[in-house]
Amino acid sequence: MTDTPRPAGVTPPVAVVFATVTFLALAIGGLGVASLALDADVIPVRGLGPLPGVAGMVLALAVFAGVLLWGLRADPPGYLTAVPCAIGAYVGETLGIAVGAALTGGDAAGGLAAAGAVALGWPGAVIAAAALLAGLFGVLLVRSRRERPQWGWERDGEDDR
Repeated sequence: MTDTPRPAGVTPPVAVVFATVTFLALAIGGLGVASLALDADVIPVRGLGPLPGVAGMVLALAVFAGVLLWGLRADPPGYLTAVPCAIGAYVGETLGIAVGAALTGGDAAGGLAAAGAVALGWPGAVIAAAALLAGLFGVLLVRSRRERPQWGWERDGEDDR
């Protein structure tokens, strides 16, 4: 082992992974709770199947992760990085639904109607809010300069009992 100290804080790639998982959890949970509370479907167009929703979420995740990784290059990254993450996830969800509907072989009008309903309705707002919060979390992870937690026996002769 070397005696050089490990840099404090979380590296940007690790922060992107944690923030992306957080975005996925917030988006799925938020869409589920809002759908239950409003008694409305996330994708109100019938006959498309589950693929448009999955394609939308996958594209939203990919765009979110890419924009966040790009934004975390700054030293230190700014909290405004979360805004392009939210916009990118919103656009990715909308385009992903349209592409997913086209891949299912359904009619183009139904796919565009589904994408438009998500973009202009409450699901788009839920996706954007989840991405905004997760983006802030990712920036916070990189900006925090805390040391990793240590067990009592890992400290070098400190008497912090």
